[in-house]
Amino acid sequence: MPDVLRVLVVEDDPVAAEAHRTYVDRLPGFACLGIAGTAARALQVLSQQPVDLVLLDMNLPDGHGLDVVRRMRAVGNQTDVVMVTAAREVAAVQAAARIGVVQYVLKPFAFETLRDRLSAYARQRRAAEAGQVVADQDEVDRLLHPATVSSVPKGLAGSVLDRVVTLLGNREGWTAEEIATSLGTSRITARRYLEHLADQGQALRTQRYDGRSGRPKVEYSWVSES
Repeated sequence: MPDVLRVLVVEDDPVAAEAHRTYVDRLPGFACLGIAGTAARALQVLSQQPVDLVLLDMNLPDGHGLDVVRRMRAVGNQTDVVMVTAAREVAAVQAAARIGVVQYVLKPFAFETLRDRLSAYARQRRAAEAGQVVADQDEVDRLLHPATVSSVPKGLAGSVLDRVVTLLGNREGWTAEEIATSLGTSRITARRYLEHLADQGQALRTQRYDGRSGRPKVEYSWVSES
């Protein structure tokens, strides 16, 4: 296994593509070698240079992400693929699994979500290339359905963080009170998650004036994904 896994980001939205590039480059052992905005460009890059992993969007302007994988396999390219997509249909998830996609990550997501899944992928790849064998059925199940241990800051839950990210991605501008209402948590708890995302550069803080109290509220908007 190479010291650094070379990753190709396939994403047609420039903001999302740059966010994914930044995420990959923040991960030890991974490096983004480039961005492809179309299926044709992705296949061209894959035919011209070595790639260890593809982060692949499902819906591209000139084709479907799963068709990209099928065309890769048809010419003998066995590069691993992680789908990074907003497609939530069960049929899409099952189709991706049938053609060998190794992970399926839903947009929008926090950096920690991608980090944990790519780290799990790297561990499995190292184990496979080292010739390790499984000890029992439980280990087989863990390999087929890898559990990712969240490494979000102490006191925050990965599942709640992903829910906050989803809310931010679905609408422009949320206050801590509004997030708290949607989550069923306290305003203080909601603000901790929002402040974490803002500190990571994934959420933007602005001021909202309601014209009544005269005191502005802090509003949070998602900036790393579209």
